[in-house]
Amino acid sequence: MKKPLYIFSSGRLERRENTLALETEEGRKVIPINSVSEIKVFGELDINKRALEFLTKNQIPIHFFNRYGYYIGSFYPREALNSGYIILKQAQHYLDPENRIYLAKSFVAGAVNNMLKNLQYYRRKGKNLSEFIENIEKKMKEISEASSTPELMQIEGDIRKVYYASFDIIIQPPEFSFERRSKRPPENPLNALISFGNSLLYTTVLSEIYRTHLDPRIGYLHETNQRSFTLNLDIAEVFKPVVVDRVIFSLLNKGQIQLKHFIEEVGFSYLNEKGKGIFVKEYEDKLNTTIKHKNLGKVSYRKLIRIECYKLYKHFMEEETYIPFLGEW
Repeated sequence: MKKPLYIFSSGRLERRENTLALETEEGRKVIPINSVSEIKVFGELDINKRALEFLTKNQIPIHFFNRYGYYIGSFYPREALNSGYIILKQAQHYLDPENRIYLAKSFVAGAVNNMLKNLQYYRRKGKNLSEFIENIEKKMKEISEASSTPELMQIEGDIRKVYYASFDIIIQPPEFSFERRSKRPPENPLNALISFGNSLLYTTVLSEIYRTHLDPRIGYLHETNQRSFTLNLDIAEVFKPVVVDRVIFSLLNKGQIQLKHFIEEVGFSYLNEKGKGIFVKEYEDKLNTTIKHKNLGKVSYRKLIRIECYKLYKHFMEEETYIPFLGEW
């Protein structure tokens, strides 16, 4: 079974016959190419053209992160499955205001519904979250009335403020209080966890899009502009609550991530290498967790992301109207 390869150490990645070889201070590690689905690089990595050609041949994307865990870019091999026809259909849906706003609203509605699912789950566990749920449900009615993507983004932003404020009730350790959402840089450990988890999810979704006929450069909620990829940001909105946020709640409430796993600078917080390793393990475990899908039986969260891509494909081909994934628990 193929799985992502995470590289935290600095070193060199080379092709050795029909395998990859990772050279670090700890020594050489041989990596069978048929065991790798994607590569996520956090250390300083040297890689040559021969290795990149080998990765292209085997359709393996590489995603690069800086020392703080921020996503900085990808080596996206020549698309093996891209179809000129589906790119035209995606572009048509982007250029048509009615079609574009439908998809943008769908991504926001999917995200908000899954936020509510999280809050309802923890309310059943005795957390006092009714006021947050009521506020979000009230604000959610504005989604269908939005007439532009900037207006929609504002509504989504207002809802997220309410949702993030609830984290201080869901998360038990008081040292991980939220205060406010800060991204670049994250001002405290909780914000650092959210930013790191979201970066991982963006690249996971990008890798799943790569396995389909879709073009990741055409987004609907996030502007298709100077960014290289935007469709992965749209799809990730739906899955942030059910993957990233649930991982954070679990890690903090079980005490697996503690303040000792962060590096603090003036107005800046980020995970140290051990903390990243703990987060990545829990994140991958979550993606591989299976749930019972009403139509497909048992399916993993990673597979659900791929299915979301296929649902969009059918929408663009006018075979089936896109409805975003809704968590069930």
